[in-house]
Amino acid sequence: MRELVFLLEEESAKAMLESLLPRILDQRIFVRAIAFEGKQDLERQLERKLRNYANREARFIVIRDQDSGDCKAIKASLLERCRRSGRVASTLVRIACRELESFYLADLAAVERALGLHGLGAQQDKAKFRNPDRLGSPSSELRHLTRGLYQKVGGSRVMGHHLDPSNLRSPSFSSLVSAIRTWEIELLTSIGDA
Repeated sequence: MRELVFLLEEESAKAMLESLLPRILDQRIFVRAIAFEGKQDLERQLERKLRNYANREARFIVIRDQDSGDCKAIKASLLERCRRSGRVASTLVRIACRELESFYLADLAAVERALGLHGLGAQQDKAKFRNPDRLGSPSSELRHLTRGLYQKVGGSRVMGHHLDPSNLRSPSFSSLVSAIRTWEIELLTSIGDA
């Protein structure tokens, strides 16, 4: 079965992907999104989940927030868990630089449409929104910018309907979209019908 499995730090990432993926991913690929109860739960269970996953042909994308940690160290640690599971060749790890909300701040026009706010898109040229992966707390910035209208899970679900997958302002979002495209092509060509 052509299956793409997302192993996610939390429910908000799942909500965003469930509304984004139907817009960008071939419908012949079955998608499963598994949300854990935070980064520690993801890290604790990752190796076992990968090792015991029944579909040996599945491809995986692990998504975790960087928060205040070292991006390279976090990714190396997650890749080591993938290696120990025996599934490193079928797993890509992506780190949301600082937080998932940096994806949204990179596309203020999407935030504007999703939350029914006016004038946010015009702020995209401000220095801090040109590369929001560099912000210390994207979630706080987004709550402030939306005057508290943004709620983590509900806001993420709505945001996925509006995000522009070709947006390059958040390198970590661009890297995630690239990972999705990589596995999409492989899953379709592995059975000869891309």
